[in-house]
Amino acid sequence: MAHSPRSAARAAPVVLDEISKRIIEQLQHDGRQSYAAIGKAVGLSEAAIRQRVQRLQADGVVQIVAVTDPLTLGFTRQAMIAVKCDGDLGKVSDHLADIEEIDYVVLTAGSFDLLCEVVCEDDDHLLEILSRVRNVPSVTSTETFVYLKLRKQTYSWGTR
Repeated sequence: MAHSPRSAARAAPVVLDEISKRIIEQLQHDGRQSYAAIGKAVGLSEAAIRQRVQRLQADGVVQIVAVTDPLTLGFTRQAMIAVKCDGDLGKVSDHLADIEEIDYVVLTAGSFDLLCEVVCEDDDHLLEILSRVRNVPSVTSTETFVYLKLRKQTYSWGTR
């Protein structure tokens, strides 16, 4: 099962013109705005905007999704789990990506092999997830970084 539409390590970069970048910026500001409103902001017709957005989605450049605030949904604990492992990192990362509560898995260079972000209901839920992570074959150790307060989260990169 694919966990991401594009793999940054293997996918050829998509070259965007200035209009496409401006369309993306509009969507990053408000993903619910109409094609007509985006067209007005960037100087294209509604039909042209629809076609460009569909192309950006098909190329894996953008996904239009609802971003929630975990705290308002009752998920009071967020953490980053750093993982060291032996063996095939691809297999381990696939296994970790299949854990529902893990929303982010990245292979890294440095002291850890993988980083996994989790959103949990509480500390007991975090302990249960840590147990599952530690029981994945080839995982040799973990270190958990509990989020105390989120100061910045942005999705505006990529167009400047």
